[in-house]
Amino acid sequence: MRKIILAAAAAGAALTLAACKSEATEEATEEPAMEEATDASSAAADASAAATDASAAATDASAAATDASSAAASE
Repeated sequence: MRKIILAAAAAGAALTLAACKSEATEEATEEPAMEEATDASSAAADASAAATDASAAATDASAAATDASSAAASE
């Protein structure tokens, strides 16, 4: 009988400690996750700006090619 009570008490203590640790872990992991999300968002914004710049350069090159083609056709 004592062994059963001792086992139940040990299990209860283990569950209590496990619950305390999980709360602390959740709080500790929230901030780094937010920093990672902010960094990823910043990287995506940078990539979007680079894509916009590349698109503008491609548009300029296309316009120059069209002008060159028109000039060659008119000669």
